[in-house]
Amino acid sequence: MLALNQALVGVFYDDGLYAGLATAVATGHGYVHPNLPGMPAGVHFPPFYPVVLAPVFGLLPVAAAALAAKILNALLAAAAAGLIAWHALRSEMLGPGLPRWVAAAVVTAAAIAIPVLATQTVLFAEPLFGLLLAIVIIKIDSVSAARAPWIAGIIAALALLTRSIGVAVIAGAVCFLLARRAAVRTWGAALLVPPVVAALGWGIWVATHASQIDPALALVYGTYGAPLKEAGFSAVAGNVRDLSRPLEVLAFGWINVRWLYVLLATVALGTGLYGLVLLSRRSTIGWSLVFYGVILTVWPYPPDRFMWVVLPWLALTWTAGAVELWRRWPRVRVPVGLLAALVAGGYIRYEFQGFRGRWWDTQARAISANFAELLPVVQNLPDTAVLATDDEALVWLYTRRRAVPLYLESYRGRDLIRPTPAEHRAYLERMGVTHVMLASATSPAAIELRSLLGAYPSWLTAIYRWSDGRWLFAVNRGQ
Repeated sequence: MLALNQALVGVFYDDGLYAGLATAVATGHGYVHPNLPGMPAGVHFPPFYPVVLAPVFGLLPVAAAALAAKILNALLAAAAAGLIAWHALRSEMLGPGLPRWVAAAVVTAAAIAIPVLATQTVLFAEPLFGLLLAIVIIKIDSVSAARAPWIAGIIAALALLTRSIGVAVIAGAVCFLLARRAAVRTWGAALLVPPVVAALGWGIWVATHASQIDPALALVYGTYGAPLKEAGFSAVAGNVRDLSRPLEVLAFGWINVRWLYVLLATVALGTGLYGLVLLSRRSTIGWSLVFYGVILTVWPYPPDRFMWVVLPWLALTWTAGAVELWRRWPRVRVPVGLLAALVAGGYIRYEFQGFRGRWWDTQARAISANFAELLPVVQNLPDTAVLATDDEALVWLYTRRRAVPLYLESYRGRDLIRPTPAEHRAYLERMGVTHVMLASATSPAAIELRSLLGAYPSWLTAIYRWSDGRWLFAVNRGQ
């Protein structure tokens, strides 16, 4: 709650898209992107989180709705952390005989990590997904209860409709129950039918409406198949090496000696993997994290944001490995204790600096302040204007002017491809763009805009200039 902020919705891009979808649902337009001309259907994000946000954005002004939704995210995240800590204590996830406060302390520390707060204080689906994930894990771990499989199956379906990576917990639950030799007749239909029905329903919607998205917008508005199709498996090699980096930074970011950093990070990674083996026998979360990691190695984007929603589980996994090493091999107690002290000390240092500097909203504050200067000018454009800009969903939310992305990108294997000026202009003309706004002179969009101006110098006319190289252009049709 201390991390709540008044930053504009849309500063982290996806949060603006979620809010736009929620607004469209609340105003009766359906599951569409209201900022884009023609309001094409949403096929990128599964619908459950926008549906949860819809009443808030339907009843309140944007600023009030944003604050209410951020409070909702905080409550969802707190509920998830509470359930995780309770379950870890009840199931002795860290092993028998450990003081009760250890699991609660580990989960609490992970739940207030600075990067976790950064994803909770904007309108991301992670807090809702984290709560649904916790419920599924708890229900599957206690699958002997008569109705537990059906409850787990329904919640797993909702998790899948919140974040597509929820398929990892479904696969993890199946493997965990099979490893336990639980009778398939008892849990098979209950656990699998609801997610399959949800996946089929969402898949039919996507297949029916995906063609409405302009090909130039495939990466940000199209299906998840678009980045996989363009990048293929080119990200695997880099992502395997990069998967543990976000966690290493939290614990060892203060170490400047390269060889020492690598040594400690490697030993810590080994401890975590050992803990993952242990948890795969004790809880559904072990197998779920395995499949979660496999998905992240294929996905052609940095893993950071995806790691924070499962950070409490990862912290428990690492702690389980360290505790078992301490118990089983007395000779390694000193190095294990030293490693644990370094991890805890490094993390506490990171948290202290982060809370002192409010790292969770540094970027959001800067982007929000920038657009607060731009939006009044955009508001004065004609109602029929179509603007090409960065953070286009944010612009639509606060001005109700149609807005499309200015910056375009695509992948060819591992290479990031920018459009040629001819391709860029053709896209802007297809969108019916009447104005172009450069929101930041240092953004990637500035590079593409300079190429466009160089190729077609008379196509755009500058009509407004802010400080620091920010411009608003009008499109000269027919030039």
